[in-house]
Amino acid sequence: MTTRRTLLNMTAALAVSGVSLSAGDSARADDQATLTLPNMPLHDPWIVADKATRTYHLFTSNRERLSGQPGIGVMAYRSRDLKHWTKPHRVFALPQGVWADGGGWAPEVHQWQGRWYLFVTVHNEKMPLPVGASGQANYRRATVLAVADTPEGPFTLVRNGEPVAPKALMTLDGTLYADPAGQPWMVYAHEWIQTGVGTMEALPLNPDLSAKGPPRLLFKGSDSPWAVPQQGQNIVTDGPQLYRTSGGALMMLWSSWGADGYIQTLARSASGDLFGPWEQLPMWLGKGSGHGMLFHTFDGQLMLIVHRPFKNARGYLYEVRDTGPSLELVRQRTDLDFDATPLPPFKP
Repeated sequence: MTTRRTLLNMTAALAVSGVSLSAGDSARADDQATLTLPNMPLHDPWIVADKATRTYHLFTSNRERLSGQPGIGVMAYRSRDLKHWTKPHRVFALPQGVWADGGGWAPEVHQWQGRWYLFVTVHNEKMPLPVGASGQANYRRATVLAVADTPEGPFTLVRNGEPVAPKALMTLDGTLYADPAGQPWMVYAHEWIQTGVGTMEALPLNPDLSAKGPPRLLFKGSDSPWAVPQQGQNIVTDGPQLYRTSGGALMMLWSSWGADGYIQTLARSASGDLFGPWEQLPMWLGKGSGHGMLFHTFDGQLMLIVHRPFKNARGYLYEVRDTGPSLELVRQRTDLDFDATPLPPFKP
């Protein structure tokens, strides 16, 4: 076991090298960043680049065999360089007594009004909803919120885990977007299981991130030529993330199922406004790649992380270029993700 003297010596050595440690880092200074992305099972990855500690936090659904901590929830790997990662720690566990008993999907962590908010999708298959357009059984599924003072957590449920969107809607993958006026919105996927053709919708929020009004439609999954119907005419919408380019263009990353599996695709608002109209651009990646998100490294490089394949997934990193009017996928960073069979950007 690492002694207090050893911890102090490690902290001092890091300070000399110019790396500062927060209290949380000091308490876990014996964690060794020995993992690389090929050794890190994950799904729906989300990275926060925390400038205060110069640490990358990679959030994904909690798995007890990896974190060593049980429960439906969220865990996070940590890294200083995007190449070497620590064993994951559970940062959120769904408490007993709330309505949900499963999920922990698509965790996103956003800074809002000085605190860090976790958006995570949970469900309960024993709470049925009326059968929807797909003909499949519907049940309660929704994004809920939890909050912490730092991205390290632990995160505590907000409003006892009540869904942000209306309870009658089967929704998932909520993401936070603040428009140019500072109005917060939750953009989410309305589940194809309920709608048949999945949609992207936006819900206005109050400053405390509770619902302020009814949701509004942004676009349908069938608007994209790259989205292929599954199980009849059903079309999936997954994983939205909004990004404003240097030229003021409003982009949305999102995922669906294509001709060769899960895909990472892109849309752009023709007006620059959240309510579009949205034009569907050529997809970025196929062959099981998807649910990606954009983040900036500490040296300013815009990056994309995706998972693939859909089952038993790992994370893969790509450089992205902000062209002003749009975004371009440049190249896979195999020096960081160690992919022996890299997948180049899709060329239509």
